[in-house]
Amino acid sequence: MKKLFLVLLLIVSTLGNAQQRPFWNEINAFVKQDSINKPKDKVILFVGSSSFRLWKDIKTDLNNDNILNRAFGGATLLDMIYYKDKNLLNYNPSKIVIYCGENDVASSEKVDGNEVFKRFKKLYKIIRKQYPTVPLVFVSIKPCILRWSMKDRMIDANERISRFLSHKKQTIFVNIWDAMLENGEPKKDIFIQDNLHMNAKGYAIWIEKLKGVVNE
Repeated sequence: MKKLFLVLLLIVSTLGNAQQRPFWNEINAFVKQDSINKPKDKVILFVGSSSFRLWKDIKTDLNNDNILNRAFGGATLLDMIYYKDKNLLNYNPSKIVIYCGENDVASSEKVDGNEVFKRFKKLYKIIRKQYPTVPLVFVSIKPCILRWSMKDRMIDANERISRFLSHKKQTIFVNIWDAMLENGEPKKDIFIQDNLHMNAKGYAIWIEKLKGVVNE
């Protein structure tokens, strides 16, 4: 009987791990980190996907020690919505800065600009319900060599989100798309070897665009 119980326990545990949502371990690492060293109030909260997650010198680059970077993996807007209680709504930020949406487009050819926009609107409503007056900054989806074939859907998503935020109070849309282009295509020298994530030259463009917005 005891042996049967152990087998069943192992099966349940295995199924639980198999059904675990992506980024579960990353999110729980943040939760553990926050429990050990509770973030102070009024942080500038950076959330979203790997373009923020991999920005290791973000505090130095933006000259702000008050930044809390909670971006994770290849996050989509749906992932941000799913983990909202552990990764977004559990802080007391003075400003929220988002980079997300690129992975939504890359996840499926069926995810067009309008679908990304609908997902963003859902996230926006969640944020505004909890933080009605906290300034919200959305960094546009970036162009990159690897995903250049998806550019039309990305441009459409950027335009829809930009128009939407232009009618909302306490919001800023930061357009980094144009600054990362040269002769109408992504600059060749601003990415690491995967042609997706940025090198120091790429982040220099973001620093120029975000420094004033973050510190104002």
